[in-house]
Amino acid sequence: MHSARMARLKAKGWRSGSAAEFLGLSPQESYFIELKLKLSDDLKKRRATRNISQQQLAELIGSSQSRVAKMERGDASVSIDLLVRSLLAMGARPKDLARSIAV
Repeated sequence: MHSARMARLKAKGWRSGSAAEFLGLSPQESYFIELKLKLSDDLKKRRATRNISQQQLAELIGSSQSRVAKMERGDASVSIDLLVRSLLAMGARPKDLARSIAV
């Protein structure tokens, strides 16, 4: 945001900050969410690179297309376990997962 606009908003009592500050997340909670989003992003990229549909991925992992869509969005209802298992089913190695979540 432009500094002039920030100054005007600050003068009116507005504050800015991160989503973690707004939600009151601990550093661990914030890192957990970031980790999950990185895995979700990696899954989406791998699926696109392999040129397979969400439906095809769903069949590969024994799930549904809508669940794959939630996985790729980083939906809160999706476990990290499911993301990791899906990445491994698509041929990712543990070393690839480590690279994916590296800060």
